[in-house]
Amino acid sequence: MNDQTFKPAALAPQPPLILAVDDEASNLQLLRQILQDQYRLLFAKDGARALELARQERPALILLDVMMPGMSGHDACRQLKADPATAGIPVIFVTALSSLEDEVEGFDAGAVDYITKPVSAPIVRARVRTHLSLVRLDELKETRLQIVQRLGLAAEYKDNETGMHVIRMSHYARLLGVAVGMDETQADDLLHAAPMHDVGKIGIPDRILQKPAALDKDEWAIMQSHALIGGDIIGEHAHGMLKLARDIALTHHEKWDGSGYPNGLAGSEIPLVGRIVAIADVFDALTSARPYKAAWPVEEAVQYMKQQRGRHFDPELVDLFLQQLPAICAIKDKWAEH
Repeated sequence: MNDQTFKPAALAPQPPLILAVDDEASNLQLLRQILQDQYRLLFAKDGARALELARQERPALILLDVMMPGMSGHDACRQLKADPATAGIPVIFVTALSSLEDEVEGFDAGAVDYITKPVSAPIVRARVRTHLSLVRLDELKETRLQIVQRLGLAAEYKDNETGMHVIRMSHYARLLGVAVGMDETQADDLLHAAPMHDVGKIGIPDRILQKPAALDKDEWAIMQSHALIGGDIIGEHAHGMLKLARDIALTHHEKWDGSGYPNGLAGSEIPLVGRIVAIADVFDALTSARPYKAAWPVEEAVQYMKQQRGRHFDPELVDLFLQQLPAICAIKDKWAEH
């Protein structure tokens, strides 16, 4: 390969693209002078053209005037937020309107920030830099979440399961988390962490994981080790979704009466998220068809959950879970096997 065919500079990331919208050419020129050294720029003089460019070019951020002929900045922002293709683009209003009511209307329209005219170059640069950093942070969080979820799916496929299992049981877990009093952020973390419950199966030999007959004592001991392997794969984290994922991987096979594995924890020694996922995982396993068994009817699965109340499962959580049965069945139908 020679210099004519390989140019490392061509692989360098481009500066973020910013769309500036204002009906006054002098205002656009000022924004050009402030931002052109650090960013790629697009310009529009009215709301309609701004919408067109936003859909075509997908800028990283939009600087939007409010008072323009025809479509106002508020109306343009509302249309941007109503379109899934552009809803995620942050909008900063740049306007001479400075009253509290004006700012409230701007934020209600979907803006993330508000810069008043005449603009200050340091303020414009700081606000743009801050909101582009937030966009990048959101992208990194989404990427991490995708990696975590796909690693969970990899474990399911290795076990001859389908991806629908982790989706259903994760939604069951979230529903039960809300019922037990988790706020939306905690419940969403549980939803995203639950797919990692059996990630340790990646470390179990296929001859054991996919054995069609009953496992012998030694094989069962190896199979049980997937909980500890999962904890090792996820690693220790002080807080957040990955901490929940590790707790779940380590404890969702523990039982309320202390007869579970890997550590024989009992009752409230088992983290709440482990107790929740134990119920969600078993219910979905019972009501799903597998190569080695038919799906149980929901009524039979409910009876089993009641029988295991205070044995396998936290009795209070079983009661809460069964109170959510209509919503559970709706999730089951929505994410049914195809």
